[in-house]
Amino acid sequence: MENPLLGQQPLPQFLQIRPEHVEPAVREVLTQNRARIEELASLPLPTFATLIEPLEELQHRISRTWSPVSHLNAVLNSDALRSGYNACLPLLSAYQTDLAQSEPLFRAYRTVAEQEGAALAPVQRQVIEHALRDFRLAGVGLPAARKERFKSAMLELSQLQAKFEENVLDASNGWTRHVEDPQQLRGLNDMLIEQARRRAHERGVAGWLLALDQPTYTAVLTDAESESLRRAFYEAWMTRASDCGPSAGRWDNSAVMEEILRRRHEAARLLDFRNYTEYALATRMAHSVDEVLKFLRELSRAARPAALGEFAELEAFAGRRLAAWDVGFYAERLQRERFSVSQEQLRPYFPLPRVLSGLFEVAERLFGVTVRERAGAPLWHPDVRFFEIAGSAGEAVGSFYLDAYARPHKRAGAWMDECVGRKHLTSGAALPVAYLVCNFLPPGAGRPALLTHDDVLTLFHEFGHGLHHLLTRVDYPSLAGINGVAWDAVELPSQFLENYAWHPEVLQRISGHFESGAPLPAQTQSRLIATRSFHAGLQMMRQLEFALFDLRIHTEYSPERGARVQQLLREVRDEVAVVPVPEWNRFANSFGHVFAGGYAAGYYSYKWAEVLAADAFAAFEESGAFDRATAQRFLDAILSRGGSRDALEAFIEFRGRRPDVAALLKQHGILAAGELAA
Repeated sequence: MENPLLGQQPLPQFLQIRPEHVEPAVREVLTQNRARIEELASLPLPTFATLIEPLEELQHRISRTWSPVSHLNAVLNSDALRSGYNACLPLLSAYQTDLAQSEPLFRAYRTVAEQEGAALAPVQRQVIEHALRDFRLAGVGLPAARKERFKSAMLELSQLQAKFEENVLDASNGWTRHVEDPQQLRGLNDMLIEQARRRAHERGVAGWLLALDQPTYTAVLTDAESESLRRAFYEAWMTRASDCGPSAGRWDNSAVMEEILRRRHEAARLLDFRNYTEYALATRMAHSVDEVLKFLRELSRAARPAALGEFAELEAFAGRRLAAWDVGFYAERLQRERFSVSQEQLRPYFPLPRVLSGLFEVAERLFGVTVRERAGAPLWHPDVRFFEIAGSAGEAVGSFYLDAYARPHKRAGAWMDECVGRKHLTSGAALPVAYLVCNFLPPGAGRPALLTHDDVLTLFHEFGHGLHHLLTRVDYPSLAGINGVAWDAVELPSQFLENYAWHPEVLQRISGHFESGAPLPAQTQSRLIATRSFHAGLQMMRQLEFALFDLRIHTEYSPERGARVQQLLREVRDEVAVVPVPEWNRFANSFGHVFAGGYAAGYYSYKWAEVLAADAFAAFEESGAFDRATAQRFLDAILSRGGSRDALEAFIEFRGRRPDVAALLKQHGILAAGELAA
């Protein structure tokens, strides 16, 4: 039978893909690519057309083969698929490193730059510049022994990072809370309770069975009146994959984190960087560790007084000292008392179909694109939906999958990823396809999925990433969509689009009671908008804690002292944390963004890009939220450009100046904005 991963269909044939297809497909593509690369590297007179375009095509083919495997491993994980996935990691790592360390290819790229550079289009020159930079960052010029060690470190890292993520997934799936007393469930929404009842029934136990997934954890911490239930969930969540908590030692990531940081540091030192952070910043908007630290600490100085005041007010409201598992619960009640609105009260007004309709209308009004659902596309789960995007003249632009609901064996969180990258090469063309993945509570009997406003923000955020991928006009895969974009600018489109989920006109369009269809009442809408700056100081300090921790573990690592993960986390908390946490908190052990994802020495990117997003949206506040001329400039300068232009230059083209931190502080209602700007 033909291997579905090797087919030429426009979309992956998900239901045909089996774990046993994975390794043979990857091996075949890598073997063919290596043979072709050997031919290309020996060209006597390489040109952009004869060398670089074919290499772009080869990378596109690897991505087309591996993307559905990586995706299924995240959303439909199984032991067999995990085994096939892990078997391919060393093959892919070795291939990518061999490619990036190839001296003949490096010389060939330099020849093209020297011989054709002046005659090439700017985007073609950027393709070459990025490639030459990446050759150097892979150690192309290292002596043979150091080059081989760098290659080994990259291979080991890919395996360690996969193991980290597996441990978190297993720890999340490995814990449930069995509840027999209905009083323990007071405060939780009916949908969650019904889901827990069904789960208990399926397992053959009485009462309710609560899972350790993102929507359940969030609901328990904010709504459960039972402090013992809140504490149990907090402890289980914050000790996942660690040496503490109810599953202590079973899927412990402590040693895995140590090894990840050691390999990253070693790889950076092999390239003569002082630490991994310096290595990571070689491809970012920020140019130095000091620049990032200064940025984070400026925000901390501005936000910390507000955060301290907010926490003091919260404890006064509660009438007692608050533990970490109490903060969300009392914050929700304070917000409800102050604004007469709560996330759970909003759910009936945000049915997913209505939210999607309004979200797509925002995209149409801003960028002239239309989104339509299409039946018949190959899917991996019955809950998944497929949409196509067309331009203003009806031309096909791209498409995306939406996998919206939490379920077992699916990674927590929300993300956008590339299914197919855009290309327009001599060898052929492909339109971009994206995966949009969330973990919302699923629909219930006779009703659609109902979202909180926080869920709505998540959906807008991921769709912003999706638009960045789908509206690209770059023809070369290495720079199309989010590829080649400085990592500290990649969150700009996603955080920019979140602003529209707060806009009064948009709230009218995305809301409609799931029974009556009535939009969110005007008074409730005003109260919701007023909550935007509620506890903005606490929220900002929490993100700064994560960013400073990430920066310090990657900057201060030394082989002699080791990773010191918990020690550095304590020191960062002593500097910036406002909410006290228990000694057994092991948040780092499940911090996948940094230990398994793309945010190593880069978590600061969220705040960095949030400044860009706030300042970009300020341009729309000046001209009108749906001003087409401003939206066209944003599309032309940022959304459509991918990595074809320097991120700062692209922002300046749109805004007419450098980004201003004050825009973010103003948006959050932090009073020190003026002081910082001055």
